[in-house]
Amino acid sequence: MSEDIEKIIKEGCCSQCGSCVALDHSGESFMVDTKYGPLPKLSDKSNFPSYINDACPSIGINYPDLYKYFYKSLPSNWLLGSIKNVRTGFSSKSEIRKKGASGGVITQTLIYLLENNYIDGAILAKQGVPTPEKARAYIARTVDEIIDCSQSIYIPVSMLDILRDINPNEKYAITCLPDQSASLRVLQKNKYLPALSIKYVLGPYTGTAIYPEAIRSFLRSKNVKFNDRITNLKWRAGEWPGYLEIKLQSGRIIRSPKVYYNYLIPFFITNTSLQSMDFVNEFADLAVGDAWSPKFENLGGGHSVVVTRTQKMEKIILEMISKDLLILTEESPFKALDMHGHMLDFKKRGSFIRNKFKKMLGFKSPDNGYYPIKIPITRYFVEIVITSIFLFGKLPISRWLISKFPESLIGPIFNNLRLFWKKISRPTKRKGLSDYKVICNK
Repeated sequence: MSEDIEKIIKEGCCSQCGSCVALDHSGESFMVDTKYGPLPKLSDKSNFPSYINDACPSIGINYPDLYKYFYKSLPSNWLLGSIKNVRTGFSSKSEIRKKGASGGVITQTLIYLLENNYIDGAILAKQGVPTPEKARAYIARTVDEIIDCSQSIYIPVSMLDILRDINPNEKYAITCLPDQSASLRVLQKNKYLPALSIKYVLGPYTGTAIYPEAIRSFLRSKNVKFNDRITNLKWRAGEWPGYLEIKLQSGRIIRSPKVYYNYLIPFFITNTSLQSMDFVNEFADLAVGDAWSPKFENLGGGHSVVVTRTQKMEKIILEMISKDLLILTEESPFKALDMHGHMLDFKKRGSFIRNKFKKMLGFKSPDNGYYPIKIPITRYFVEIVITSIFLFGKLPISRWLISKFPESLIGPIFNNLRLFWKKISRPTKRKGLSDYKVICNK
């Protein structure tokens, strides 16, 4: 048994990817549901390969080494990662675009891969399994099953433990979060056979996720009784940017705009969100994010930033464009970066500072093999404010209090405070970000 992984789980630092469960040769470890989402339950008989720690995002995946192995070079821009092309756009199929969290690009690409026999199945996160408020990794083998897994999911989902259950004679695509993509690449580097069956990795840009207990807190703010069970839950129902929709056994339907239910983040943000330095899914063949800009927001309908990182995925995207399946326009990488400057800073500099604070206090925190050359001292002061807010928000009394305020009141207040904070912190958080450079550990 890995003592490092056991300590990470006990300290609440687990990234919940499931790779350790997949790698246990004994086959007796498994993921268990908790109020913090899925966590590994390691068997006393667990037997891991020598590279287990290298594959654990919470111990720290060495990004420079992985870049050299997978891309054959370090990225010229550590904010965006290695790229073949950057585009903005959406699926030409209106029904797919509407059902997708953004422009439906990932869903459309998976359908294309399946219909053209590039893959036999797609491993996706599916909301509603085994219960409406939970989510699981799921193997979709039909177009309808892929479409049914559209939408974002904002609670932790372990995606890699399913690897031990896949058919090694089949070809798969997988959608997963940045930490999970990097872990998967380590498994492939070490010739873990199920991981080698994954031929395409597609992943969303990933900023923050929340623990499952946030859902019940939200329902309490709506005066929903505990025995009124959830029958259906969608995180981004309707057209972009979408709204949280919860259907209850009583017949009641609750909806909340995405920008309103985000008030739950300071109180239930996951530790992975705070410690991961990867926002743009640096080891996905195809990375996709919301195209946040006044231009696209005014147009409505959902637009995506679409980044191809490998030649094989660039070829696929070009094929789809030529067949009018995707409507994409080439974009300046720097313009695409500006759409997400706030979250890039939160990850690339904020997570580094937070991890540094944790190490100073004697807690486990990931080491990704590189660190920023220079972070302005003012950015450290901003991080102290941010971290203080999260620490306060995690207190039981804070979570209890927030459940007493109606979402119709706290949602708009939080959104206005969020916009105000972004405005006043923008000069500090953007200062030096465009010149972000790193030093790789030896």
